[in-house]
Amino acid sequence: MWRTVMKTIRLMLVDDHEVVRTGLKSFLEAQEGLEVVAEAGSGVEAIDRAVEARPDVIVMDITMPNMDGLEATRQLKELVPESHILALTVHEDKQYFFEMLVAGASGYITKQAAADELVAAIHAVAADQIFLQPTLARWLLEDYRRLSTRSAAIEREATQAESTGPKQIGDKLSKRERQVLELVADGLTTPQISTRLGISPKTVARHRERIMSKLNIHSSTELVKFAIRTGLVEL
Repeated sequence: MWRTVMKTIRLMLVDDHEVVRTGLKSFLEAQEGLEVVAEAGSGVEAIDRAVEARPDVIVMDITMPNMDGLEATRQLKELVPESHILALTVHEDKQYFFEMLVAGASGYITKQAAADELVAAIHAVAADQIFLQPTLARWLLEDYRRLSTRSAAIEREATQAESTGPKQIGDKLSKRERQVLELVADGLTTPQISTRLGISPKTVARHRERIMSKLNIHSSTELVKFAIRTGLVEL
């Protein structure tokens, strides 16, 4: 798809190693439709040069002195929002990957990638597309699956809480059992509940057993959590 782009793509290279910039410039300017219009050796310098040159694509290193690529990307998206930023880095690291995307980068590729993959990435982001190196894109998929699973679990818990709210509990428990449950959730011990309700500790224990059986709960901790979740007690 990127081969259909006719306009020359104006590039800025940002890397604190001059030898890297020189090699990149030589390679990229040998490609049809690419022109390097500016270079920078730090994040601070990148901001000054980008504001002057207004490049289509900024090829950005991450680890640099005098402002790293993350902060430079954040500021550049404010100052030259029309410029697309492609992270080109040695870091095959999930934290850098997500931080650069959040900062505003349109693509992320490592310096270990093939040369033609870099060219494809530049054309993609210049066309207002997102480019993620395939070996790194799996992180997005993994995070999406994790968040989807978590969201589904939260939704199930909310549905369960709704279906077992105070009214539904009232249908399952006797008045006395509900009193005992509320006092357990309030943190009272068996002797304290016995005194409060004027019944024997053994009777309190039997009520607790029946409550846990009816609600399919297996510990006092679960019992308290259940009472809080269903609104029997408030935090």
